[in-house]
Amino acid sequence: MDQQLPCIRGECDCDSYALSDPRQQHTNVPFHLLPQILYATHRFPSAVLGASGDLAKKKTFPALFGLYRNGFFPAKTHIVGYARTKMTPDEYHKRVSQYIKVPEAFPTQLSEFLAVTSYVEGQYDDDASYQHLNKYLEKIENNSKIAEGHRNRLFYMALPPSVFIPVAKGIKKNVYSKGAINRLVVEKPFGMDLESSRHLGKELGALFSENEIYRIDHYLGKEMVKNIMTMRFANVFFGSIWNAQHIDNIQITFKEPFGTEGRGGYFDEFGIIRDVIQNHLFQVLSLIAMERPISLDAEAIRDEKVKVLRCIPPIVSKDALLGQYGKSEDGTKPGYLEDDTLKNKQSVTPTFATLVAWINNERWQGVPFILKAGKALNESKVEIRIQFKNVTGQLFNTVPRNELVIRVQPNEAVYM
Repeated sequence: MDQQLPCIRGECDCDSYALSDPRQQHTNVPFHLLPQILYATHRFPSAVLGASGDLAKKKTFPALFGLYRNGFFPAKTHIVGYARTKMTPDEYHKRVSQYIKVPEAFPTQLSEFLAVTSYVEGQYDDDASYQHLNKYLEKIENNSKIAEGHRNRLFYMALPPSVFIPVAKGIKKNVYSKGAINRLVVEKPFGMDLESSRHLGKELGALFSENEIYRIDHYLGKEMVKNIMTMRFANVFFGSIWNAQHIDNIQITFKEPFGTEGRGGYFDEFGIIRDVIQNHLFQVLSLIAMERPISLDAEAIRDEKVKVLRCIPPIVSKDALLGQYGKSEDGTKPGYLEDDTLKNKQSVTPTFATLVAWINNERWQGVPFILKAGKALNESKVEIRIQFKNVTGQLFNTVPRNELVIRVQPNEAVYM
């Protein structure tokens, strides 16, 4: 049920949208479009900024290895990790490969992949560091005999939004490849709120043209999330029941069995709502609730998502439940406030949240969309549970109501 992918031009934003401000005409791409970005820029070194971070080692590098393993890397591609951490090449390669799963049938592919990635240490607010990075990229381009005008570069910012602007300024001033193709990939969360999101958009727009900027929510690369539209709009029997007349409630649940584990400093700035619900779960909600777009064009899909988001009033306190995990019952796992990287030991940042969103339109009036997300819970699971209304005059009182369950992870599945 793979969804047809759109074109590779810069204006493609397919499944993604900057949810913090639905009025901005942003270019956004889901994670599965990265290979198309790579081919759009042909031959180039790619710089992963924030290469020592949690997102890079758990998501970015495993995804890049997957692209390499499946032959999506253009010729002469080289990945350069850039971060403030001091690391030897061996330490860097160990970090990069920590979460990469290598198929038994292809044991040599990891070493081949590591051969085309290297590391440069530098600061995020220092021109000299970026000039050093630029010289390193030029050395790679010279050794690869890439001609002037074809030295295309992709900059992937696996960084917190607090440093997006200084990093973008450092790239544009010192590392931008003149006369060639440049692409800036920005990871979520895109700011802390509407005001900061608009500020980021304005500042990045002053440095790069819109077709050079890609805003990514990596959650949209999950197979089951990609297939929600196909399931909804390619199956006629869902059309007549996908509304408030037949559906009682929709629950979107995100559960992780581990805590912050060294990410407390970053996580405390955002909390579970900004880190997961505002982007990942609202993206899923918009795919579940949107009307059929007039086409699969990027803007058509985005427009239908925005219509849904504009129908959601602000969530009130009576429709919210917040919590924070403590030490495990056996004492082996620390509580959130005991994370060594957490500076504020009196933090009230939530690590668990349940929010109820209401969509005030004809299709969904009165149907609660219950969004649940938390860390350090009993299992790893992401699912969408669509509960239908009870049958009128139910003859079988012991029979539970009908449910359609879409399991995103683990082990993708759709079942009743």
